[in-house]
Amino acid sequence: MLMRTTDPFRELDRLTQQVFGTAARPAFMPMDAWRDGDTFYIEFDLPGVRADSIDLDVERNVLTVRADRPSRDGDIELIAAERPSGVFSRQLILGDNVDLDKISASYHDGVLSLQVPVAEKAKPRKIAIEGSNGQRTIEG
Repeated sequence: MLMRTTDPFRELDRLTQQVFGTAARPAFMPMDAWRDGDTFYIEFDLPGVRADSIDLDVERNVLTVRADRPSRDGDIELIAAERPSGVFSRQLILGDNVDLDKISASYHDGVLSLQVPVAEKAKPRKIAIEGSNGQRTIEG
């Protein structure tokens, strides 16, 4: 049987979260982001969230991720409630150097993975310079 001990600091923390709304609308959605070559990768941890409750929007270089983990309903006696439920939301500002039309996403094992390619205009390129003593190439 699961037994719960009374910890006044834990209860104060729980009460503070409820008062400020973080238990109902948790702001914390853990994320990793990195660049490998011509692609940015972003991963969000969303354990216990159904794939059909995840919503991705991009508007004016702002990526918004929303997900919903419903709370337990019914006539139950809750022994412990440490996993947040409700609506999760996070926004990322994407730079002008990404191709917003080619973002792809997948969701496996509670991890939302995004691949954001670098835009062609932002990739390094070589520029030929013509001069009196021949032609040379400069990277730019």
